[in-house]
Amino acid sequence: MPDIVSRIQLEGLVDSTSSPDAFTIVEGLDPAIFFQLLRVTQQTPTTASIIRRHCVQGEIVFREGVKGDTMYMVLAGRCALVKGDLNSPTILGLCNVGSIFGEMALLENEPYSSTVVALDDLALLGINRKRFHQFVEEMPSLSIKIMEVLSLRLRDTDEARASTFVAEQRLEDQVLSLETEKQRLEELERLRKETTDLIIHDLRNPLNAINLSLNTLSLVLPENFPQANRQLLEVAKMSVDHMKQLVDSLLGVSRIESGEEEFVFTNTDVGSLIQEVAGRFTLLGMKKISLWQQIEPALPPVRLDAEKISRVLVNLLDNAFRYTPENGRITIEARRLGMQVQLSVSDAGPGIPIDQRERIFTRFAQINYDNPSRRGFGLGLTYCRLAVEAHGGRIWVEDGPDSRGSCFIFTLPLESGISSIYGIPPQ
Repeated sequence: MPDIVSRIQLEGLVDSTSSPDAFTIVEGLDPAIFFQLLRVTQQTPTTASIIRRHCVQGEIVFREGVKGDTMYMVLAGRCALVKGDLNSPTILGLCNVGSIFGEMALLENEPYSSTVVALDDLALLGINRKRFHQFVEEMPSLSIKIMEVLSLRLRDTDEARASTFVAEQRLEDQVLSLETEKQRLEELERLRKETTDLIIHDLRNPLNAINLSLNTLSLVLPENFPQANRQLLEVAKMSVDHMKQLVDSLLGVSRIESGEEEFVFTNTDVGSLIQEVAGRFTLLGMKKISLWQQIEPALPPVRLDAEKISRVLVNLLDNAFRYTPENGRITIEARRLGMQVQLSVSDAGPGIPIDQRERIFTRFAQINYDNPSRRGFGLGLTYCRLAVEAHGGRIWVEDGPDSRGSCFIFTLPLESGISSIYGIPPQ
């Protein structure tokens, strides 16, 4: 019963040997020597250890590791020399008419070093060790040619080993370089985080002191204190609150990314939340800019962390006021779309280039506008993305109304499907 590979294994071998660059053609004998050898074998009785073997397509001539003392020469057809598992083999070479294989086992009396599979119906001439020595004595030219073939294979093997060594050395150098670069980046990230944490804490303490002083001052003011001065005091308090929001955004980015931030979800009236946030900017009286609110009536409550979403709106409005020119208009809109509420903040600023619309949501990303005073620290939008995604929503930017300015849009699901991507468990 012939040892035959499966149909899938055969198709894989045939496909793998269809490209001339995927394998090595095994060296064949000189045609004159080949035909001379054929004539000698035709005159030799079958008892003289000359094997004529026919293999069907897919038949295994011999398997790797099997001990043998026979060298084969291809008379017709093709066969592949492979190593390893036949389901994912390594192809060593392709044998055509005149190619010889199995010679190392014959000379060294060692097991075959590869498996040979017939790719076509195959006709082989096999010579065992005893008969081979007789042929060498009768045909010195055969001995020379065999030695030439073996020398060529040894040279190819040596070159392949040298190439493999060079490739391995190059790969090792690349790995070491990557490890060094990785360590450098990790160290830079550690230093950046330590610096960020230091800045956060150094800013929070004086801000808290200023806020406490302003609140105390509000309590001790006489009743006849001018109303205009009271408004200045309120502006100062709102400015401190705004600065605290920026510091908290920096801290929030780090805490959400590390999974340390706590979220408190409650059913919230989005319209009231928008009005409360918009009221802060109205009190600040930032430039001569009108702030419009378009809130769809009877919006259902949304389960969210009001402080986090409030900070998202503050960050978006802060950017809108920063880039909108005087006498411009900013619009906050909220409406229901299916099982989610969509909120947006549009402005009349310079807009966001299309190729920058994803990058701006990454940490410290900035757009190089002409006016450097408009630039922030590139953290607000990163916080917005992280906070919105933690609620199971998404955020993006489009062109503003009439293709002017920018329109930042984010969604919040009405169902309580809170994302766990940042370690926040579903509610």
